[in-house]
Amino acid sequence: MGRQTDARDADAGGEPTDEGVVRSAVRAPEIAYRPARRSAVRRGPADPVKVLMHRHRDLCERAVDPLEIAAGLEAHGLTDRVAARYRHRNVFSLAEELYARVPSAGRHIARATWPRARPAAQEARAGWTLMALLPGAACLATAGTLRVTEGVLGGEARFAVTAAGALLVALTLRLCLRSGPLRAPEGAGGVAPYVCWLLGYAVYGEDLIAQVISGGPDGDWTAAPAPLLGLALSLAPAAWCAHLFAVHARHRLAGSHALSEFGAGVRPLLFGVVALFLCAPAALVHLAALGHPGPGNGLAGPVALGALLFLARLLAVHGFPEPAATGLAAACAVEVAAPFLVLAGRLPGLDLLARPVDAVVAASGPGGVSVLACSIAALGLLVHASVALTTASAHASARG
Repeated sequence: MGRQTDARDADAGGEPTDEGVVRSAVRAPEIAYRPARRSAVRRGPADPVKVLMHRHRDLCERAVDPLEIAAGLEAHGLTDRVAARYRHRNVFSLAEELYARVPSAGRHIARATWPRARPAAQEARAGWTLMALLPGAACLATAGTLRVTEGVLGGEARFAVTAAGALLVALTLRLCLRSGPLRAPEGAGGVAPYVCWLLGYAVYGEDLIAQVISGGPDGDWTAAPAPLLGLALSLAPAAWCAHLFAVHARHRLAGSHALSEFGAGVRPLLFGVVALFLCAPAALVHLAALGHPGPGNGLAGPVALGALLFLARLLAVHGFPEPAATGLAAACAVEVAAPFLVLAGRLPGLDLLARPVDAVVAASGPGGVSVLACSIAALGLLVHASVALTTASAHASARG
């Protein structure tokens, strides 16, 4: 009877008895389990990829392959280290899961029409190759006309032929850059004044510097058409080199398993494509100089300018127009400053300003200014391209 009373007293909240101690020991695990239940709630959803899937649903629905999703995630700042938080070893693996989990009707259409797309792609390549040949053909026709009519046409007539040829080259160049591998996205323009100055300096700059150094300028400037003709003919090789870079970069992207692996594979490809392209202006400018002999037919300046223009366009095509414009503007600034520094050095007490230009001309001739300006700018763009063009996001929409 006493034990029953003690048990009731314990149940009623009285003094604990031995049986109460036992009951507390039994209930202790239940009390200890509640914080664990709250911590499980704090850990977040059991499927972390689902949150990412909803956040980037538009990207996943528009993508036609996992590579575009990987490039888009990388563009949003998601790295392989961040992918580990979503239980994946790298961004590529995470992109494959997102691609598999988000349905899209456009993918089936793209896959169904892929076998028929090969003839269309061949026709497109033939089309932009023909467009890339037009500026060189227009420039070659103009130079040939001026060469044949030398001593026959007067100064005004020759100027009219030159102006008409320049306009034709500009129109065909615009058509060439609006299609094919050299087509840049919208908003990548604004560099036309820089390009015009650089090409004009390639034709007249060497004689201008020579006259300024010798006490001028005085008289007419002697034109050197070979650099312009060789660079115009190099547009077709430039388009094909850009096409090869885009195609092989996407192939490497498809075979890579990490962003670092892709970057390590694309960097040698970039250097190889640039080196391959440089062979084109070197050979074509040399051939043009054989047909149009005269001053200013060195190879270093036109080749450096060709490298600068090719790298600037390659960066603009893959979504980096600002660095491209900066490199072109820097080369223009050096070429503009060179004659003004020489002229300013004639003022009393300012001869120090002309010494850098005098040193360059003494070391490598009047063409050394263009070589120095374009080489330094091209080297800077190459360094930037070795970083920017080795990311997956730079090749998200590049089809070649």
